[in-house]
Amino acid sequence: MILIKTSKILILSALVGLFCVSAGAATTWWMLQQQRESAADAQAVPDKPIDTRAFKYVNLDKVIVMLRNTAGEPVSHYLALDLVFMTPIESERTTRDHLPLLRSVAVKALSQLTLETASHLTVEQLASQINDAYAQTYAGDPRGKPFAEAMIGKLIIE
Repeated sequence: MILIKTSKILILSALVGLFCVSAGAATTWWMLQQQRESAADAQAVPDKPIDTRAFKYVNLDKVIVMLRNTAGEPVSHYLALDLVFMTPIESERTTRDHLPLLRSVAVKALSQLTLETASHLTVEQLASQINDAYAQTYAGDPRGKPFAEAMIGKLIIE
């Protein structure tokens, strides 16, 4: 009788052990599959090339834009910002020559904003809108933009 109980306990222990080993193996296999998929996804997204050119920074100060009023609002609001253009050294002169164009493109891009929409935008979102406007402006130019990126140096919304 003790022999029967001992053999049942041994068989039950062996089954529980086999189940635990199987569950561990299945979990390990599943995690490795997930890791392979995430590695494949990471390789599928191409890395943004690193620009190793030397840059200078060209300022465009005092870009002032009157914001649109909502219906019936008596007070005018404005947005004032200073832009900084990250320019390759060889394109600095061209960027300086294009400053009047760059000012007008920025004013055109931002003049559609109201005080409410402008105050809810982050600096990064505002800079993104300005960079998108510059990309559209220079899309037809075979030489491309004379600068790499436009950044906001100062921003006042009143």
